[in-house]
Amino acid sequence: MSKESLLLEETIRRKLDPLMLVARKVRAGAIKGERRSTKKGTSIEFADYRNYAPGDDLRRLDWNVYARTERPYIKLLEDEEDLAVHILLDASDSMNWPRDDTAPSDVNKLLFAKRLLAGLAYISLSSNDRLTLTAFKQDDWDVFGPARGRAQSVMMLRYAHQISASGMVDLNDSLKDYVTRAARPGLCFLITDMFSPSGYVDGLNLLIGKGYEVVLIHLLSPDEVTPPLVGDLRLIDVETSTAQEVSLDAGMRELYMRRVTAWREEIQIQCNKRGAHYLPLTTDIAWEKVLLYDLRKLSVVK
Repeated sequence: MSKESLLLEETIRRKLDPLMLVARKVRAGAIKGERRSTKKGTSIEFADYRNYAPGDDLRRLDWNVYARTERPYIKLLEDEEDLAVHILLDASDSMNWPRDDTAPSDVNKLLFAKRLLAGLAYISLSSNDRLTLTAFKQDDWDVFGPARGRAQSVMMLRYAHQISASGMVDLNDSLKDYVTRAARPGLCFLITDMFSPSGYVDGLNLLIGKGYEVVLIHLLSPDEVTPPLVGDLRLIDVETSTAQEVSLDAGMRELYMRRVTAWREEIQIQCNKRGAHYLPLTTDIAWEKVLLYDLRKLSVVK
């Protein structure tokens, strides 16, 4: 088994095969896909053909055309539309936590996030969506796509596997740049720990203002929510290497946890105001549960 396939094991892929990503209002593109429109009252009649791609449902092949031309074509219906899917990953140094080699590898935020990215991307490719993946870093971005079709899954997994953490990421700046560069809005997943020096609201406003439907996946390590330590500590920022001496007693620890809760609640409020989805997570859960349960509960996966 390759290292790339460990991000998305075969047993999990089989569970993801029946799923698809859902937007409240499908954004139609120039190329028809395999997506069922959310518009009501549209007729289910033949509209067009597209070339067969590995993984397509063979029941959709037009065998009459194949008999005449010996080329496989998939029949498309009038109510099927193409969806642009954007998956944005915060690959800043703070996502590479914990770094203790003795900790279970699944607890690392970046690895957890890469598995979520790979799972969402696999679902998108299986539905023939127009998929773009982007890892935000301090000085550059890693980009995959636009890509379409399940045949791109191997390349997608190679891309996801090689993502590494680098420096500090300002979400507002990164999202502003992304909106400027991206070709077409659609369903946008942002996977981040939300540790951004200038915040996130301006970037979120830009995404939504340009027509993106946003799903904000807020990922934290359990020890970032509930600190296990007390006493006199020297804390070091993993992104800036800035040190801070603190004394953490039971009262201070309780205050910290209340503020984390309030922070997450405020993000939920800001997302609700703008019609964005918000999903707070910690890495001590099974990552596939996020795809099979949590995102289905938000109605962005079905």
